Amino acid sequence: MYLMRIGAPGAEKPVVRVDDSSYVDVSDLVTDFDESFFGSGGAAGLAGPVAERIAAGRTESFGSQRIGAPIARPHQLLCIGLNYRDHAAETGQAVPDEPILFTKSPNTLIGPNDDIRIPRGSTKTDWEVELGIVIGSRTSYLDSVADAAAVIAGYVLVNDVSERAFQMERGGQWSKGKSAETFNPAGPWLATPDEIPDVLDLDMTLDVNGVRRQTGNTRTMIFDPFFIVHHLSQFMVLEPGDLINTGTPPGVGMGFRPQVWLQAGDVVELSISRLGTARQSVIGPR
Repeated sequence: MYLMRIGAPGAEKPVVRVDDSSYVDVSDLVTDFDESFFGSGGAAGLAGPVAERIAAGRTESFGSQRIGAPIARPHQLLCIGLNYRDHAAETGQAVPDEPILFTKSPNTLIGPNDDIRIPRGSTKTDWEVELGIVIGSRTSYLDSVADAAAVIAGYVLVNDVSERAFQMERGGQWSKGKSAETFNPAGPWLATPDEIPDVLDLDMTLDVNGVRRQTGNTRTMIFDPFFIVHHLSQFMVLEPGDLINTGTPPGVGMGFRPQVWLQAGDVVELSISRLGTARQSVIGPR
């Protein structure tokens, strides 16, 4: 199942994608794709009603409606750094022995085609295509990596936008460079695990102004999604609807020589197989 939210910012309604042009409205069945929804069984409870509505022809057209992030603002937005060996190499940093964890402000979450706003004082705004994990149930101290699969609600395409000067040159506190407004476009949809035959074989791309900058595949992750969820559960309680960004393959702006940074007027297009495509225009500071 593919969960989506459409409508104006702050007024999105939950829908289920049928195909590229149509959806089933489920806003009468669930309030939102939020902590309450995921914590009470999530998509499993929608399967029957959605199938009935499709059979009855109760589908609607997306038309020109805005697509929001596929989940409501999460309790936590957690990120894993340097999770691809070749990305670690391009940044000049060592391959980590265990997942590097940092956080982003949950209010960075925006829709997949919303504008990215360069923050005030920025000189090094960067891009990062990533696989996002959405947690499906309250989780702590998982006994094994294998147990992690049961607590994952689905996967989503994200752009972990970063300001490298804030991240690296302002006390070495990564969250400073990750938490500006609009710095986490997500979507267009959340794919439930049954829609992903192999989460460790998903192609990833990102273009800036039509120029391919990132090409990768989730098979080159150092720590896979199940390991990450198990690992994080040993240190914190994961809540339903939490989003975990799992790291980026090589090709970020800071890895080029000379380095390349996003500027107002740029267009970023990214994709992950089975998770759709997104397109963000870059705009200047407030």
